[in-house]
Amino acid sequence: MSPEILGLFFCFGAYVLGSIPFGLVFSHLLGAPDPRQAGSGNIGFTNVIRVCGKKVGFLTLAGDLGKGWLVGWLAGLEFLPTLWALLAVLSVVLGHLFPIFLKLHGGKGVATGLGGILGIHFPMGLVLVAIWVGTVGIWRYSSGGALMAFGALPVVSWFMTVDLQFTLFSLVVSILVIGKHKGNIVRLLNGTEPSIDRSS
Repeated sequence: MSPEILGLFFCFGAYVLGSIPFGLVFSHLLGAPDPRQAGSGNIGFTNVIRVCGKKVGFLTLAGDLGKGWLVGWLAGLEFLPTLWALLAVLSVVLGHLFPIFLKLHGGKGVATGLGGILGIHFPMGLVLVAIWVGTVGIWRYSSGGALMAFGALPVVSWFMTVDLQFTLFSLVVSILVIGKHKGNIVRLLNGTEPSIDRSS
């Protein structure tokens, strides 16, 4: 099998895996409310933990982070050319953002994106997680932490890899994730974004 065909199959599999909505899966399995019907309506960790509780929230975080990490780790095993490996990680993020199982209405890609980076370049992933956790700890806004981490991603990528392909990949991921936070950005500017200390 040629690298191109293998790469296409791997990217398709990554997209399908990324499409699994763990927020809905765990809320259904544990009898919690549908996170799409309350709060921000998002299926990611922050809204799920508010609507469904800590257990479902942290299981969702583990699932979303884990699917990104698995694809990134497999892609980093070097059985694919670098470009296809990066496209695979991009595919799992796209699956989460635009899931085939939910008519392309998915989450914001933060946990899956961080997981993918941790899998394919662990030190870089740790830097991003530190930026996210540090920002949330100081400002108390989950969305603010995500925006800081993914805003920094292309710069961190360049300084840690000096690789144009990886930096362009990082830029695309950042644009996708930040683009999904348009509403959060408006609310942050207006002072109406709920902090992690508030229930809604």
